[in-house]
Amino acid sequence: MALSLQEQLLQAGLADKKKAKQVRQQKHKQAKEKKNHNIQQTNESKLAAEKAAEQKKARDRELNQQAKAEAEKKAVQAQIVQMINVNKQSRKVGDIACNFSDNNVIKRIYVDKNIHTQITQGQLAIVKLNEAYELIPMPVADKIAERDESYVLYRADILPEEKAKNSEDEDWYADYEIPDDLSW
Repeated sequence: MALSLQEQLLQAGLADKKKAKQVRQQKHKQAKEKKNHNIQQTNESKLAAEKAAEQKKARDRELNQQAKAEAEKKAVQAQIVQMINVNKQSRKVGDIACNFSDNNVIKRIYVDKNIHTQITQGQLAIVKLNEAYELIPMPVADKIAERDESYVLYRADILPEEKAKNSEDEDWYADYEIPDDLSW
């Protein structure tokens, strides 16, 4: 029968009996504590594997959230396109130019008098669908603007900031009463 490493070291004179007995007792004590108290010895490779699994789960969660956000973005774009296609107004090409800006470039569409009146009164808005410009009712433009404002190019009901500043500057004298006997 083969001798254990401990017995071989004792025979070779590389270890003494006292040290061998102490090591045997310590091993027995550890085994007994583990059995009685369910003490788990930490295994570094097990901890590393658990850490790697947690990192993989976190990475998978992040990728899943990104994919979900991308899907939501596509769904919103599809809703906007559908709202524009369903609600776009048919327009006759007229002789009145309606100017608006698209990415700091002045664009122009020609409409008839009736549609021009609706646009200037804030009943219709101009939106961009792909490379075409469409006219849609203002309530639909409000819903589109809630989802993505970049589609709505022109709304007559919202004053640009410059016009708002000019109207504030002009109203400073409104508090003053004009005398009745003033003659020019």
